[in-house]
Amino acid sequence: MEIKNKILALTLICIAASSCVKAKLEEAYNKQDTQIDTYVNNYVKSNTKTFNETIVDTVGSYTETVMVLDTTYLEGTDQIAKIDTTYEEKLVYETVSRDTSWTFVPRVVYSNGSTRLVKKEGTGPELKANGSVSFYYAGYTFSGSINKAGLFVTNHQQTAESNGLNLTDPDYSLYEINMSETELIKGLHFGMIGVKAGEECEILFNGKDAFGNSTFGMIPANSALAFQIWVVSVSND
Repeated sequence: MEIKNKILALTLICIAASSCVKAKLEEAYNKQDTQIDTYVNNYVKSNTKTFNETIVDTVGSYTETVMVLDTTYLEGTDQIAKIDTTYEEKLVYETVSRDTSWTFVPRVVYSNGSTRLVKKEGTGPELKANGSVSFYYAGYTFSGSINKAGLFVTNHQQTAESNGLNLTDPDYSLYEINMSETELIKGLHFGMIGVKAGEECEILFNGKDAFGNSTFGMIPANSALAFQIWVVSVSND
């Protein structure tokens, strides 16, 4: 009976310890989400701009009668031989000027735990969950900012060179994938859906949607990640 009680006690201790670990992880992930929100909100605030401009509107038209003088000179002289007076009707447009202003706010997209901060808008169709996309990328561990110290992978040559990232076998080729056939980590997968050709964006997500409890290369376990993305093309065919 005593042995059974000890086993039960140990089981309860393990359950309590496991619950404690899960609670601490959730707390860490929530902190990462707060850091991501703060980073994104600061960018949006700093890059929100108001533009003022004058717009000219056509508000109507009326017909105006204009006198036209047709002067004929004597050949080879400056003497006027004849003046013909005619009248023409011309359509005149009335315009009104008005001052206006509009505000540009960077777009932020939230998708299943991922946050996409659009820094340059693209054109054309939005990438669907089963579409194909080609892009350049740079991946960073994220702890409140995106900086050189966190860069762990990129196929974007300018980013690699400007940050001094030395690759054993540099390959800066364009990354082309089909979203339904290529496995991406959860945060990046959901963050990519909706991008357009020509778009430049940052996709951020917490460690739970990255590699979780696993250490991956130089990425510590439970690390929040941020990816800079330069989209080249999108196809949903």
